[in-house]
Amino acid sequence: MPTSPLPASSAHTPPEAAFTGDAAPYGGGDPYADYRSAGHPFTHLVDLADRRLGAGVIAANDEFFAERENLLKPGPAEFDPERFGHKGKIMDGWETRRRRGASAERPHPTDEDHDWALVRLGAPGVVRGIVVDTAHFRGNYPRAVSVEAASLPGSPSPDDLLADSVTWTTLVPRTAVGGHAANSFGVRAERRFTHLRVNQHPDGGIARLRVYGDVAPDPVWLAALGTFDLLALENGGRVEDASDRFYSPATNTIQPGRSRRMDDGWETRRRRDKGNDWIRYELAERSEIRAVEIDTAYLKGNSAGWAALSARDGEPGAGTDGEWTEILPRTRLQPDTNHRFVLDGPVTARQIRIDIFPDGGISRLRLFGSLTEEGAARLAARHRELGG
Repeated sequence: MPTSPLPASSAHTPPEAAFTGDAAPYGGGDPYADYRSAGHPFTHLVDLADRRLGAGVIAANDEFFAERENLLKPGPAEFDPERFGHKGKIMDGWETRRRRGASAERPHPTDEDHDWALVRLGAPGVVRGIVVDTAHFRGNYPRAVSVEAASLPGSPSPDDLLADSVTWTTLVPRTAVGGHAANSFGVRAERRFTHLRVNQHPDGGIARLRVYGDVAPDPVWLAALGTFDLLALENGGRVEDASDRFYSPATNTIQPGRSRRMDDGWETRRRRDKGNDWIRYELAERSEIRAVEIDTAYLKGNSAGWAALSARDGEPGAGTDGEWTEILPRTRLQPDTNHRFVLDGPVTARQIRIDIFPDGGISRLRLFGSLTEEGAARLAARHRELGG
């Protein structure tokens, strides 16, 4: 694997201001007590680098102290002050060795020296924001970071991505970051990307990487599938809004696969009024829905009691444009059960709303069908606009 710096990237609009600053040495007690985090207005979006979507860290030039794969682990980084190995302190992140200069006369690394990791996004899409989390890296975090993105078809190898012919777009220019902090960057690059290159200057450690944005599915793939889950994250479905996100995010309901534990679904707080909870979704494009699955896996004493499903054919964000039509009447749900419903006929829609009564949760919602001819054409046009 080559270890030389990668080819220069094309410039792009600078990101919004990131959180910076030093962190004090760990003084005992709760290691997160002095953790710094600025507001992240984009974290309600899909994490395109989620392992559940198939993301991976496919290469790095150095991972001497801690493995590159830690970057995409779910959940916050853990810290054990007593945990050491034969190479030194074991950190829950990606950590490289200390860089040195060329000689005793020049002991310091040059301004160009840096470490890098290649990340395959689990779902190609438009990046809206990035969080470079340096939790627990207090005296060993990088001085600065930069992030670049590329779009390649198929399943390129690290060598393919390192080729001189690959064009990289700068999402985050070289920017100083703080230790033991969630350093956030807003991104304005209206392009579809498949891979990222994360650079730390000149060396150090990063605990977690989160890449928030909008999935941009491949219309050729969806057309080949014919019938597919119209609401799945990887196929371009997304959550527009939800009444309650107290215990877990509504986006969990359209993650790949079945839920594996209670917090891998959507659960609301207990209601003390006469209302009900709901989630509103946007499909990738105008579609015909023919079958529905509502799963309550691992929700046993807290699953929703009943659920109803409504559809609307209006444009998302168009206010009252388009009437909501009930396509599944209020139906009793069983705990820890996958419920399947075949609709009486195809339902054309751009938006879906599930209402649960009175509260509780569901783990997954699946809508099976296909794009309309108009929806397929608009999705293909959008794909071309994004450089796909």
